[in-house]
Amino acid sequence: MEEVKNDDFRYAADHRDLGMERRAAARFTEEGIRKMAKELILLEDVKDLGQVGDIVKVADGYARNYLVPRKFAVAVNKGTLRQVEARKLKLQQERAERLAVAQALAAKIEALDITLPMAVGENDKLFGSVSSQIIADAVNAQGIEIAKADVELEDTIRELGEYTVAIKLSSEVKANLKIKVTKKED
Repeated sequence: MEEVKNDDFRYAADHRDLGMERRAAARFTEEGIRKMAKELILLEDVKDLGQVGDIVKVADGYARNYLVPRKFAVAVNKGTLRQVEARKLKLQQERAERLAVAQALAAKIEALDITLPMAVGENDKLFGSVSSQIIADAVNAQGIEIAKADVELEDTIRELGEYTVAIKLSSEVKANLKIKVTKKED
């Protein structure tokens, strides 16, 4: 086995590090960031990103690991652009219909006045609290279907009183629901 001189080893290590530094520096230049970004066409509405048919630029990993596998988006090319342009009018009509349905539902929800009788202890403090699940169940009992996730409750309600809770029906429509928390009669 040959002996390696320290100078030769140091020379090779310096060049290897230089190459790594160049690659790392190239990643964080404007051109390198552009190479890492990927253009996609959205097939579904994605929160904080865009709506159906929008062309968006996202990080490569976000596209590869989240958007594309879940069929939220596809890569931009001539074929997909033609398909999206052909579907764009249909998508706009569907979006307008969903918006109209959500607005009608918002009007129904805002007309509701829900009273929640709860068990209380000393100083009118609730035993437990009013959560988004309880609110969703109360609205569902009135014949309007909403999910627990649609109820935007900043913190659980722990005291008697009147509250206004936001119900998110779509990305563009929110309804304000009036809730009255009262003492449960024995």
